[in-house]
Amino acid sequence: MDDPVLETIFVRAKIPNPGSDTRLPVEAIGWRPLMNEAAGHVDRVGSADPAGRQKIDEHVPVLVVGGSLVGLSTSLFLGRLGVRHTLVERHRATSIHPRGRGNNVRTMEVFRVAGVEPRIREAASVLADNHGILQTPTLVGDAGEWLFKEIDAGGGLARFSPSAWCLCSQNDLEPVLLDYARELGGDLRFSTELMSFEEDADGVTARVKDRDTGEHRTLRADYLVAADGPRSPVREQLGIGQTGPGELFHNVSITFRSERLAAVVGDRRFIVCYLTHPDGDGALLPVDNREHWVFHAPWHPDRGETLEDFTDERCARHIRQAVGEPGIDVEITGKAPWHAAERVAECYGSGRVFLAGDSAHEMSPTGAFGSNTGIQDAHNLAWKLAAVLGGWAGPGLLASYDAERRPVARATSARASSRSVEHSHPGYVPAPGAGGGGKKGGILNVALGYRYLDGAVMGADTSVPVVPEGMRLTGEPGTRAPHMWVRRGQGRGGSGDGRISTVDLYERSMVLLSDARGADAGWHEAAGRVAGRLGVRLMSYRVGDGPDTELYPEEGADWAEVHGTKPDGAVLVRPDGFVAWRAPGAVPDPETTLTEVLGSLLDLN
Repeated sequence: MDDPVLETIFVRAKIPNPGSDTRLPVEAIGWRPLMNEAAGHVDRVGSADPAGRQKIDEHVPVLVVGGSLVGLSTSLFLGRLGVRHTLVERHRATSIHPRGRGNNVRTMEVFRVAGVEPRIREAASVLADNHGILQTPTLVGDAGEWLFKEIDAGGGLARFSPSAWCLCSQNDLEPVLLDYARELGGDLRFSTELMSFEEDADGVTARVKDRDTGEHRTLRADYLVAADGPRSPVREQLGIGQTGPGELFHNVSITFRSERLAAVVGDRRFIVCYLTHPDGDGALLPVDNREHWVFHAPWHPDRGETLEDFTDERCARHIRQAVGEPGIDVEITGKAPWHAAERVAECYGSGRVFLAGDSAHEMSPTGAFGSNTGIQDAHNLAWKLAAVLGGWAGPGLLASYDAERRPVARATSARASSRSVEHSHPGYVPAPGAGGGGKKGGILNVALGYRYLDGAVMGADTSVPVVPEGMRLTGEPGTRAPHMWVRRGQGRGGSGDGRISTVDLYERSMVLLSDARGADAGWHEAAGRVAGRLGVRLMSYRVGDGPDTELYPEEGADWAEVHGTKPDGAVLVRPDGFVAWRAPGAVPDPETTLTEVLGSLLDLN
């Protein structure tokens, strides 16, 4: 949502002295820094690069490579934060294949805050009533079982989030993101391929090619974000290896038309149906619940199968066998191979180059964790790039991207593989003892309950796993800040800006929450002085009742209890909505405390 914030405290960034010491920490783990990094360096159009090797045609603060879901999301988030950037994508247009469609609650939250959630739900309206996962030998008869029938049975999700899951296929979602990113001022160039790049202490020099005209141009960027897929040429050039089990299984995704299949499906509005007939196993996914469908057929290249073996006749026969109706019409409209794997990059970048999405991690598609994790990578990285480029954070903040996101990817990819075992995903024959042998894990704790144990957080409980059992969003440092409904302005029943979630507050600045009754604690006043002195984007909100209140909780809600602190305490939340630090109570000198906390979190010391 757009956030026309009360201008209680909003200090715009101060650009640091170009001669100041902005070196990256040598001890940054998992992300390889370059030394003597100069903030704010700008190459003029038509100038030579710092080494004088070649003419620079354009300069841009951030170059994004890859225009699929993660690259487009990166562009959108950077645009919301006012960061000028260019995106290059080698393909002529967005995806035409209906895949990658499960957008989890955390992804929809970040799209909500970015203002694009309503457009996405409109694009996804045709599948709005599809919820469950069905597993059955065929669609004929009553055999089989629902692995789950409702994503949010009982409506319990509303306690944790103002958003909900959304089933929007990649071919429907990408155009929405593209249009909005361009509206925000993004320079997005399709049919444009990255040919080469060189990084140095001051930036990245990239050579790109317009695939329509053959023209080559040289771009100079402060930072490069590689969202260029699982076979990432950028990752390969950086020499970054991968860890994990590797390839898990292979499928061929078949799009087809069938007018009579809807009658066989009936009123079973599933997200996916796993069909387990031994002579026709596969996964059936509706595209419009009427005549357009997708079928994932197992593919066994280890047995000598080739893509050429998947003729239209074979695919149609397989689909009829799997469905259990030999007479239904099947018109094959497309085929695309895909490979499920579990791999995570050994580090998420080098110097001024960062990996995001499939270039950083590959996951089994079961649970739709891969694309969601990638979109949330982009969200994590975007605010940090904006803070560093805006001058209100030091470049050492960027090392926290790897420290936070890579452990999440490791835990999530393992959970995705286990879920493939639990769902008996077609074509997946796991190694003996791999996943699925015990209690089935949930989804919400993976999607929303994960936490950062290291990085730009202070006081995180490192004894708790990155993905804990159950949900515990109670304001602990490193977790997504709690959701609670509040009103701005003229009291609970007044005419302020209306009802919002606290989640909606977090996008363009750090946010400090303190109690409207805790004036003696001094947090609000201290925040104003510290923000002005450090040049940090910091909003301060007093929560509760009283004449100086900015946010009024709903009747009976106690913000301090929800956030795990006391009325004289405070909670500091990052622009991505994660708790950076929490004071359980009053401190002798809140100004000094906030100065030290912000200096450490944002690499300002």
